[in-house]
Amino acid sequence: MRIDVVTLFPDMVRGVLAYGVTGRAAARGLIDVRTWNPRDHASNVHRTVDDRPYGGGPGMVMMVEPLLAAIRAARAARTDEARTIYFSPQGRGLNQAKLVNMAAGQGMIVVAGRYEGVDERLMQLGVDEEWSLGDYVMSGGELAAMVLIDVLARLQPGALGDEGSAGQDSFMQGLLDYPHYTRPRTVEGLPVPPVLMQGDHAAIARWRRKQALGRTALRRPELLAGYVMNEDDQRLLDEFMREGTESCDLLNTDRVENDE
Repeated sequence: MRIDVVTLFPDMVRGVLAYGVTGRAAARGLIDVRTWNPRDHASNVHRTVDDRPYGGGPGMVMMVEPLLAAIRAARAARTDEARTIYFSPQGRGLNQAKLVNMAAGQGMIVVAGRYEGVDERLMQLGVDEEWSLGDYVMSGGELAAMVLIDVLARLQPGALGDEGSAGQDSFMQGLLDYPHYTRPRTVEGLPVPPVLMQGDHAAIARWRRKQALGRTALRRPELLAGYVMNEDDQRLLDEFMREGTESCDLLNTDRVENDE
């Protein structure tokens, strides 16, 4: 997958390719990230890319011409009909399902805004889609672009050590993830839920499903609004609610001394 990023800070964006899953995906050629600096397309010797807003007001606004020229340069360097994305508070909210669809495509061009934003005419001339990571404001679109790159990288086949890992992430099945535990068996009197220690894989799967359903109901109930549960799921959720706590198997167990 190829992702072109139009940004005033190309080194910042490329930094996400140096670490972890995203770095390995880039090294394996699963993602190809290229950057385009609008300053390289500015029309004056000062490489100006911003100006004061018409009508007055605080801050500066990014100019159309350098951004549009950078977008068109990125498009000309591609062989596909890539969509151009701009992150803004006015954009539609991204979620896992939408990102899975994006990950199955060829890639995109991402515009990272700065200052008070970009001249609105860029939306008509160079941007296909506006997206938002959430209802808050950041200093620039680079972090949003880096988040997008990271998510799309881990969704590429071969990016993760275990191919089943991505499929079990939160939101992949419309639910939050179940709780995870590792060694030691007891930490400051808190043990690992006994069901995870008994080697009964059917019981473990049932417990994990119950926890995922219960956690989603307690923490993100809106996710269940459009979720169709079968009889088994409804039974597990009812059981979770009767137990009256998010991690009942753990909290209903008396604290024990540190494991030998």
